[in-house]
Amino acid sequence: MGILDNIGFNKLKNGLSKTRQKFIDAINETISGKAVIDDQTIEKIEEILITADIGYELTENIVENVRKSLKSDKDRSQLNIIKSVKEELVKSINDYGSNKKNTYHQNEIGIKPLIILIIGVNGVGKTTTIGKLAHNFKEKGLEVIVGAADTFRAAAGEQLDIWAERAGVGIVQKAPGSDPSSVAYETVKKAVQNKFDIALIDTAGRLHNKTNLMNELGKIKRAIEKVLPGAPHESYLVLDGTVGQNAIVQADEFSKVTDITGLIITKLDGTAKGGVIFQICAEQKSPVKYIGIGEGINDLQEFSLDTFVDALFDDVSAIKEN
Repeated sequence: MGILDNIGFNKLKNGLSKTRQKFIDAINETISGKAVIDDQTIEKIEEILITADIGYELTENIVENVRKSLKSDKDRSQLNIIKSVKEELVKSINDYGSNKKNTYHQNEIGIKPLIILIIGVNGVGKTTTIGKLAHNFKEKGLEVIVGAADTFRAAAGEQLDIWAERAGVGIVQKAPGSDPSSVAYETVKKAVQNKFDIALIDTAGRLHNKTNLMNELGKIKRAIEKVLPGAPHESYLVLDGTVGQNAIVQADEFSKVTDITGLIITKLDGTAKGGVIFQICAEQKSPVKYIGIGEGINDLQEFSLDTFVDALFDDVSAIKEN
């Protein structure tokens, strides 16, 4: 692991400290000093997994497989139990956890401009996430433009303008109350004309129980496609990691009205509910693309399931065999 990778890993590990205390440390305390791992202990582990927002069904599968593993393995040490839980977590969402690096690098995109629609309810950190995404892409040598299609809130456009300036990218915006689809149209048109690599389009923080607002997504997509057939190429749903099960509800509702190609989970540094990522992946069958672990412009990381789990379980190596 290089110096920069190590810095990123340590930042991720620190950002997940609350989740680790709720989850890994709790399991560790439960099995510490146990001469025999009995059914009562396994049930306690099951309870910990559920309260860590991993979800009932996924927890049942994990615990059942851990039971089977322990029956066939004479090693019931504290370390081996935690390793078994770790392995089962990875297996449970391996197809959707996204271990692949995003290939948004210069000359590797394949589509130019790549149009990414950003959706999500108010308060999840959507606008700041766009600014951080723009910065990430800019750092990779890509030309980026953002579109402020959340015209319902004047503050949204102002906020995105600030983030666009921080990231050093261009922005298309109109007066508050303007037609959001017209902003999307102009953004894509400018991206095509000026040969940008990526266009990120913000949308209003749509409450998932407001059908009329959800329909606005359809208008935005149709406007975009008039300029660039086949666009948008990606639709990322931003979810707040601190709301736990409510994030599942939001993902379910948005998936009913639009195709979600990726998820971005924010605010993981401020919650003990980071385990919700496993449940979201397992239920939505959509990969997590990025996770937010801080407020800084560099605090949006590409998500890798292996790296995420390693950061959660990093202190396990310090556990001594019983």
